[in-house]
Amino acid sequence: QVQLVESGGGLVQAGGSLRLSCAASGRPVRSYVVGWFRQAPGKEREFVAAIPWSGGNTYYADSVKGQFTISRDNAKNTVYLQMNSLKPEDTAVYYCAARFGFTFSVNPTNYDLWGQGTQVTVSS
Repeated sequence: QVQLVESGGGLVQAGGSLRLSCAASGRPVRSYVVGWFRQAPGKEREFVAAIPWSGGNTYYADSVKGQFTISRDNAKNTVYLQMNSLKPEDTAVYYCAARFGFTFSVNPTNYDLWGQGTQVTVSS
C-alpha cells in the first residue's frame, strides 16, 4: 500500500514562493497519476495540477498556469509543486493524491489515495 505525505507548506507574503513535496512510501506503484488539489475554507476541493508518475504531459488548472509547476523525482519517490508569485487567494490546505492507472482526472473523487494535507497561507 502506498502512502503519501505532504510537506513544505507555511506562511508566506504575497509575491513569495513555496515548494510543496509529496513523498510516496510503501509498496512502489509506477502506474499512477499524482495530482495536487487545494481546499480553502468554505470551498470545495479543487484541482491544481497533475503528473503521471511514469512521465509524460503535465496538467494545470487555468488559475495556476504559468504560476505553479509540478514535477517529479523518481529516485526520491517524490512529486513537487513549485508555487511562485503567490497571492492571498492561493491560501488553502494543499493535498496530493494518487489515481491508479494512466488516466488524468480533475475530479477528486477519482483519486484513490490522499495525503494528510499541508497548510499554505499567503498574507497580503
